[in-house]
This record gives sequence, C-alpha cells and structure tokens, in this order.
Amino acid sequence: MSLRSNDRQWGAVARFFHWTMALGILGNGVWGLLMTEMKPSMSKISVYALHKSIGLTLLALLLLRLLWRSVDRRPPDEPAPRWQQRAAHLVHGVLYVLIAAIPLSGWWYNSLRGFALQWFKLFNLPALAGRNIDAAQFAHAVHEYLFWLLLLVLVAHVGAALKHHVFDRDNVLRRMLPFGRPRHDSNPPGES
Repeated sequence: MSLRSNDRQWGAVARFFHWTMALGILGNGVWGLLMTEMKPSMSKISVYALHKSIGLTLLALLLLRLLWRSVDRRPPDEPAPRWQQRAAHLVHGVLYVLIAAIPLSGWWYNSLRGFALQWFKLFNLPALAGRNIDAAQFAHAVHEYLFWLLLLVLVAHVGAALKHHVFDRDNVLRRMLPFGRPRHDSNPPGES
C-alpha cells in the first residue's frame, strides 16, 4: 500500500490518521464520560490529566491530518447521486469542525476553572481565558454536548459507509479500511 492516496484508494498516511483518530476520539470520549463518576482522589486527577493530554494529541493529529490532506491527492468520489456526494462532504466538514471544537472547548473549560493544562506532564499550555467559575459551567456543557453531537454525526458517517458496503457494494468503505483493497470489477455491482 502506498503512503499517498491515488485514484483508487486512500493512502497509508490518510488511513493512519483516520483510524487512529477514530479510536482515540471514541476511547477518550468514553473515558471522559466514565471519569466524571469517579470519587475525588489523586487517581481522578491523573485520569483527568490523561484525558486532557489525549484530547490535545487528537487536536494536534487533526492539524497534521489537515496539513497532509492539503498535499495528498484525494480519490475521486464513488459514483452516487449528487445529493449523497454533497451530504458526504458536509458530514466530513462537520466532523472536522467538531473534532477541533471538542478539545478546544475542553481547553477553554480547563482555563476557566483556573487549572494548569499540561501535555503528558512535559509542558504547560497557555490558558485560553481567565478564571471564571460561572462561565466554566457553560464551557463544560458545551464540551459535553459537542461530544454527543459528534456521536450523532458519526452514526450518520458509519451508517453511510455500511450502506455503501452492504447495499451498494461499492468501494467507499473498502478504500479506507486499514487492510482493504478496492474491488477491481470492470462492471459496478448490479450491472452485467
């Protein structure tokens, strides 16, 4: 598999970003929901610190992914009705915005609480705002609701990929699977 994308499939770098971020986002989201149930302790502080570091890492990966996407070619859209192609592009755009907004809202919340923000205990990041406990409650709600919105958009994204794979039997999912290969049929599924 080539590092770069081509006319048939996404390259190894694009796939790496896609699947690493997908697992990181889902894992860190579940982690974030579970950690709020912990009793106050030093362990809880460590768990929160890890959640924040993973979120910052995902934000950095998003920036690298967008940089890579700006220099990597993109496989052409699979044949589909125009509205489906537009919907797919819209969903991808919304996903990128949410993937950026969630860690930024967490950083904003952390700043409003007056906590230092460290990346894996290696260095501190600057605060995005001054301490304000009232605004922090709003920022926390924004952070959490953005995650739930992301899950809804992901359901649409995954559902569409599965629809293409199972019903349309095209290469939409195959060309992004970590070890998938697009089918080489000369005729699209359903044609003879």
